[in-house]
Amino acid sequence: MSEFQELVKSLAKSREYVRDFYIYGFKSREDFDNKSPRTYDNERRRMESWLASYIRSCYHKNVKTVSLSLNTNLLSVNPLCRIFEAKSFTNNDILLHFYLLDILQADCFMTADALSDAIMDRFQADIETQLVRKKANEYVAEGILQTKKQGKRVYYFRSAPLPLPDTVWQSLMDAVCFYQLDAPLGFVGYSLIKHFDTTNTAFCVKHGYFVHVLEDEILLPLLLAINEHRDVLLKVQSNKPNNHKYVTPKADKKSDNNPADSIQTHNKRNRSNLSLQPNVQTLQVLPLRITVSTRTGRRYLCVRRIQQECFFHIRLDHIKEVTLMSENTDFAFYQQKLTECLPHCFGVCFGNSSHMDEIRLTLSIQEPYELYILNRLQTEGRGGTIKKIAEHTYTYTISVYEGMELMPWIKTFIGRIILFESNNEHLRTRFYQDLETMAAMYEV
Repeated sequence: MSEFQELVKSLAKSREYVRDFYIYGFKSREDFDNKSPRTYDNERRRMESWLASYIRSCYHKNVKTVSLSLNTNLLSVNPLCRIFEAKSFTNNDILLHFYLLDILQADCFMTADALSDAIMDRFQADIETQLVRKKANEYVAEGILQTKKQGKRVYYFRSAPLPLPDTVWQSLMDAVCFYQLDAPLGFVGYSLIKHFDTTNTAFCVKHGYFVHVLEDEILLPLLLAINEHRDVLLKVQSNKPNNHKYVTPKADKKSDNNPADSIQTHNKRNRSNLSLQPNVQTLQVLPLRITVSTRTGRRYLCVRRIQQECFFHIRLDHIKEVTLMSENTDFAFYQQKLTECLPHCFGVCFGNSSHMDEIRLTLSIQEPYELYILNRLQTEGRGGTIKKIAEHTYTYTISVYEGMELMPWIKTFIGRIILFESNNEHLRTRFYQDLETMAAMYEV
């Protein structure tokens, strides 16, 4: 049996565990039934090593539950960046790192065979040419080295550093400290801070979405594909069980009419009947834009599906692998079409793009005491039209591809809604049915 290793070759598995503990939290060993108990123990030990000061555990009915606790407004850096520093390496990786950078000094061009001979002559280390070439090509992909071809020979040389003196770098550190906290690809700023041995003493984020740094490994190739107008092949995983239908929990005789006990029993029965195997599918799409939720910070990839000829969004945390494909010559055309469609999306759903849901909301707003309600309609209404039709009475009108996305937001105005109208009969029926259900629940 192999012993436990803190470092990992791939972050895919560890990323899922860190995300589960951070977002959901308070999970016990038994809650991770998709993997073996040994896998759970190994991943938990890795997290405790990487994020020891942020691990919280408690006991409930003799069951230990573990979670991550990060108070973003007290942190000067994103601690989740530490998982990117946990990649495993071999002895040759370490040796070749210093050998190559030492041999390839300024204005030095060498082939892989010449590098292997130089390593033997200078350091008495017998490393195969194939390994030297592989490591050199890895550094080319990362930008540390560059190549130059002369005939059939490929020469390697060091990339030129940025032409900035140290004094300029130091003056840029405030911008880097601000950038690394919550910006996309913030790990770059995190690395620069460590490289220059700088401490962020100027900035913190009150409502930060630190967990999304885990998606940066997926975000980078997607941005490259968008910049180069290329199709991509995605492996997308959804943790939602298939064919799940919600059934309203009924009172349990053993629960002594306690609604909480009844719902708890119902949830346990539902979980036992559902397939928890993740649903993984492969999609060939054209990536067009990255969108970010201003409410949750969740990031989405807006794509054009090649087979179905439609737009839709994919959550970045559902994407497990990205493979770059060939260039798509229709990129500019689809980008223009997307720009025309986005103003009619309230959220991330395009629905049936050939038909729009028109919604008209009549509200009672007592002026001047409830002007904040008007401010909400203006700031959160996302392009809807607000019109005063009578004293203390306003209408809010909007046309969107998927009206169901508005329902949670519209329900925040309950108590002020006079009339809800829509050309989608399903929306109108659903709205009033939900009101009747809530009234019955609270015995109103």
